[in-house]
Amino acid sequence: MTNVYSLDGLLVFGLLLVCTCAYLRKVPRLRAWLLTEKRGVWGVFYKAAVIGTRLHVAVAVSCVLMAFYVLVVK
Repeated sequence: MTNVYSLDGLLVFGLLLVCTCAYLRKVPRLRAWLLTEKRGVWGVFYKAAVIGTRLHVAVAVSCVLMAFYVLVVK
């Protein structure tokens, strides 16, 4: 189990947030419901979705590396 208050826990949480928001951006009905606001608290989800779609290769590589770290190293 990964602790959220450690650095690796924050990285896992951030990667999961970016990956989830990027996936939700591809679903048309959820995109209109969750990712239309660009400011405020809901804007964080929009920005995470933009990061996930524009940097999809880097996000995928970092997800694989983080999975290896959590499963094997830690």
